[in-house]
This record gives sequence, C-alpha cells and structure tokens, in this order.
Amino acid sequence: MIHESFFLCLWIWFSHGVIGDTDEVKSVSVMEGDSVSLNTDVSEVQRNDLILWMFNVNNSDTLIAEIHRQNIYIDDSVVRFRDKLQMDSQTGSLIIRNITTEHSGLYKLQIIKAGVTYKSFSVAVYAPLPIPVITRDTSNCSSSSSSLLCSLLCSVLNVSHVTLSWFKGNSLLSSISVSDLSISLSLPLEVEYQEKNTYSCVINNPINNQTQHNINIAQLCHPCPELLQQSQSVALSVSIVIVLVLAAVVAGIYLQHRKCKQPRSQDLTTKEQQMSE
Repeated sequence: MIHESFFLCLWIWFSHGVIGDTDEVKSVSVMEGDSVSLNTDVSEVQRNDLILWMFNVNNSDTLIAEIHRQNIYIDDSVVRFRDKLQMDSQTGSLIIRNITTEHSGLYKLQIIKAGVTYKSFSVAVYAPLPIPVITRDTSNCSSSSSSLLCSLLCSVLNVSHVTLSWFKGNSLLSSISVSDLSISLSLPLEVEYQEKNTYSCVINNPINNQTQHNINIAQLCHPCPELLQQSQSVALSVSIVIVLVLAAVVAGIYLQHRKCKQPRSQDLTTKEQQMSE
C-alpha cells in the first residue's frame, strides 16, 4: 500500500497543477512477456528524495509506486499491476515484469529533491506476430481474367497495430495497415500462372516482423475447378465433332466407292448378255 502520509501532499500537488503533462514524452516499445525498465536517470536516491510513479487511466493519474525516505511502496490495489511492479532502490527506476498489452499507456514520474523533475513514458506493448498464411482465392474463378491470372491471399488472424505487405523480390507491391484491436487481415495479389519470380508476404509492427518466404506460385496456382471442368467439356465437344467429321468423311468415301463400282458391274452384265446372244 502506498504510504498514507503522502496522500495529502499529493492532493496539494495535484490541485496546484504540479503534476501535469510534460513537454517531452519518451516512447518505449516492448514485446509482450518481456520486462521493461523505465529509468529515472538518478544515480543514487538520497534519504530526503521522494520519487513518485503514476499511470494514466482515462486521463486520470493513479499512483502505483513510490520511494519515500529510501523505502519502497508498491500499490497492490491496482489489479493490472499486481505482482508485476518492482522499483530499483538505488535509482528509483520502475520495472514492469512479464508485461502484457494491458500495461500499454502513459507513465508519469515525479522526482522531488530541492526542486521537482518530471518525466513521462509512453509504453507500447506488442503481442507476438503470427506467420502469414498464403492461400489461393478461387472466388474470382468465374471472371474472364481468371484464365490468365491467379489470385492469392496473404492472411493473418487476431492482430493489431501491424502492417501487412506483399513483396516481389525486394520491391514492395502493396500493403495495408491497421491499428484496431484483434482483427483479421487479408491482402490479395494477382500473378500470372507459371510465374517464376520470388514473392513473399510480411507482417510487421515497430519492433518485430514475420515473413512467409519463397511462395511457390506453380504449386498454389493450379487451374480453377470451374475452368478445368469447362476445358474438359470443350475438349469433349471438340472430340465429338472430330469423330462426327471423320465418320462423315468415311461414309462419303464409302458411298463414292459404291457409286463408282455400280456402273462397272452393269457394263459387265450387258456384255455377258450380248455374248450369249
């Protein structure tokens, strides 16, 4: 529990606007599960020094830790910080262990010596990134261009504050960014069948990235089922037409042969009759 004798002092400081926004805010980015240290830049805390750490929630500052007369007080009543906070007794720096996304926010520091020093830290906590999943989008198989182009989707689930991008070699082709919490993203890409270039899909935030490398276009871009069925139907129709044409040609040759043979037979019969007379 925070030392009770200082609540009156704090109320006086707040009411006079001593604790307020600072001109400079230091940005700190960290991965979820890591520990982060917010440094006071104090070499050694003296007995009469007072060091206060506050966390801003809904535009209201909540005192979470302090050093008074070289004694450390951590407020365990703030649920999100329970068993998470530590203070360096020598410097007064605040340590947040096993940090999570709920610890993102604005931290304010007040160091009271002969004068008052203010610092602010904007902490951004990022969740681990998933590896993008590449799938074939068959929804455009009925389009006229689908016979020439293959549509791929690069997808990720439950992400926030990330950018999703397609690359051809080292060249950026397209990208999409999102700052919402826990949404799913998909980014399409159209390529030609039998494409030989190297493609990759990358998801990144300010401190980390994951990449799906060397995407096999030939393996993913096989003909659409509808087009395959269509081509099979066309092939069958062509085969039937060819068979019918061949049959007609054969029949024509056969009839022509019979037609040529019939007069000759009649001539032979006439000659035989004349000789018998």
